[in-house]
Amino acid sequence: MRKTLLATAIGAILALSACSDNTAPTQVASTPSAVENTEVTSSNPFFQQSSLQYQAPDFSAFNDDHFLPAFEEGMKQHMAEVEAIANNSAEPTFDNTLVALEKSGEMLNRVSRVFYNLTGTDSNEQRRKIQSELAPKMAAHSDNISLNPALFARVKAIYNNRNELKLDPESVRLAEVYYDRFVRAGAELTEDQKTAIRALNEEHSNLTTKFSQNLLAETKNIAVVVESKEELAGLTDAQITAAAAAAKAAGHEGKYLLNITNTTRQPVLSQLDNRELRKRVWEASAYRGQSGEFDTTPIVSRLAQLRATRAKLLGYANWASYGLEAQMAKTPEAVFGMLGSMVPAVVENTKKELADINAMIKQHGGDFEAQPWDWEYYAELVRQAKYDLDENEVKEYFEFNRVLEDGVFYTLNRFYGIRFEPRPDLPVYHPDVKAYEVFDADGSSLAIFYADYFAREGKRGGAWMSSFVGQSNLLGTKPVVVNVMNIPKAPEGNPTLISYDHTTTIFHELGHGIHGMFSDVKYPTLAGTSVSRDFVEFPSTFEEDWAQHPEVLSNYAKHYETGEPIPKELLDKVLRSRSFNQGYDTLEYMSAALLDMEWHSLSADEPLQDVVAFEAAALKKHGVDLPAVPPRYKSPFFSHSMGGGYSAGYYAYMWSEILAADAFAYVQSRGGLTRENGDHYRKNILEVGNSRPTMDSYKAFRGQEPTTDALLIRRGLKTKVE
Repeated sequence: MRKTLLATAIGAILALSACSDNTAPTQVASTPSAVENTEVTSSNPFFQQSSLQYQAPDFSAFNDDHFLPAFEEGMKQHMAEVEAIANNSAEPTFDNTLVALEKSGEMLNRVSRVFYNLTGTDSNEQRRKIQSELAPKMAAHSDNISLNPALFARVKAIYNNRNELKLDPESVRLAEVYYDRFVRAGAELTEDQKTAIRALNEEHSNLTTKFSQNLLAETKNIAVVVESKEELAGLTDAQITAAAAAAKAAGHEGKYLLNITNTTRQPVLSQLDNRELRKRVWEASAYRGQSGEFDTTPIVSRLAQLRATRAKLLGYANWASYGLEAQMAKTPEAVFGMLGSMVPAVVENTKKELADINAMIKQHGGDFEAQPWDWEYYAELVRQAKYDLDENEVKEYFEFNRVLEDGVFYTLNRFYGIRFEPRPDLPVYHPDVKAYEVFDADGSSLAIFYADYFAREGKRGGAWMSSFVGQSNLLGTKPVVVNVMNIPKAPEGNPTLISYDHTTTIFHELGHGIHGMFSDVKYPTLAGTSVSRDFVEFPSTFEEDWAQHPEVLSNYAKHYETGEPIPKELLDKVLRSRSFNQGYDTLEYMSAALLDMEWHSLSADEPLQDVVAFEAAALKKHGVDLPAVPPRYKSPFFSHSMGGGYSAGYYAYMWSEILAADAFAYVQSRGGLTRENGDHYRKNILEVGNSRPTMDSYKAFRGQEPTTDALLIRRGLKTKVE
């Protein structure tokens, strides 16, 4: 999700991709920076709006030296605007208070969106230093807004009289959202309590920044160097070539480098024949952040304590209770109940999968029980035996460009009428990034879209959507959106062949993308993906299922050399195999979600925790401590929970999947991939942002609240609606 400038200052998030921890801390205070000899004049490109279409950033016009001066001037301007609103001698009105706040901070918003997007997608040492310097100032600036008593008094007066002011529904919603955010930020605390919360917020901002930077550095640090090609048996020639190129680039000429992705599970483990190398790769992933220069465990334990202390100051039992109050789930009990109700069936299913894997190990002459580094390898053999499915053969029908253009773009055109036109004239921040202009069904221009899909040094792991410019009818701005992934890029001159999982992720992220691009609301605070965490993943997950729609598949699943469509027999195997390994997939996710909830269910009175011991106890408590199936994210590298905006919120993916599965089934019952269905969904879900309660939006689309029937079918746990 993402929020506009003032919402950022209050909510502590500028740009959060729903699938990741892509956060930007709150805005900065107007304290002078220690930077000298830097351009601080109006020639700084951030001092004025970009002249490019829709104010898209002119990446060719600025360098890293421009950021701090722009932040300083942006802070100064924004604080002056906020003070003028707070100290206005006129009676508070909707226009002179909330509308004025919505219009404030233009310059700071502009530089923030560019800078924090680049720290996630194209980081370097200077940007990381700037990020660290800004962290405490951002926290202070946020507090200077949300803890300003005069400003809150005006917001409260409008909120109390909102039903008598003859406001339209979206304006009433804005008044309610502002009031809630101020209260939840501590606006009603005593002065002593405000002082305490300011200190907590500053420390929290510093620690989340350090966590993210440590993790980025550690991920580079733990890449596995392989001495010989023979050790890589099982990988394709293209993968081995890429590993050699990665090693050369890292200064290991003549060797091979296997980079570590952001999850505990590593995709390469499904292919490596060498068990010792599989173990090295898995341990590099699973034990990262637990020792050495980039140890994150002290940060994790302190962050949990800080959040609990902040929650107590605000009158809550723990951080989970505080965080969930503003979500659809509402309470920790609801989340624990949802996850806990699924644990027995999921664990039972996983144990059956484990038995099949152990049998396969013995069948291949192994004299050991499956360990975490064995699961993916032998699961692939079980998959091949059950479905006669070769993943490398499957990839030959999923060439990256065809998936994007003939798959995702085609679907969005059929369902919504939009089209994507390349814009090579627009500057981009890296050669791998491609710019597009998006046109609506009537031919009008809708948005600018950046596609940044390939892995590289300096980019965080994972996949996410964010915005350089948000939509607002009040400000007259149109969306400038980016999708980011980490697909391994084929060597120069070769096609990039991707897995079906990567295929569905491209559909997923563009689901977030169109949620931002279709936004049609007045106020920037309520626009696009600025919805609750447990709703924001719904539109993206909904788009995933189009990847296997027969019409869509026939348009893009074609052999990269011959152009022949994927054979029906092979396709049937791929689709049937989607329910394979669902015990493992679901359990590793649920374990991480439960771990996140347990960290944030600690009270403020609890001492600092031993991270490894706490994690083990939490998993055992919920009966999900299967040694062969670790959590998708362990605490020291759990970016969603610790470094990002999904603290006590990782459950949201499952919650949103209930909505997505129900909605997709409903659309299929009404004719499937039609413009009528697309327009109905767009009007009631994608265009409205947070301009009304999210369940109201869902019921406007669906006619009722969702059920779990379609989710069970989607996960292969049920064959029909009974």
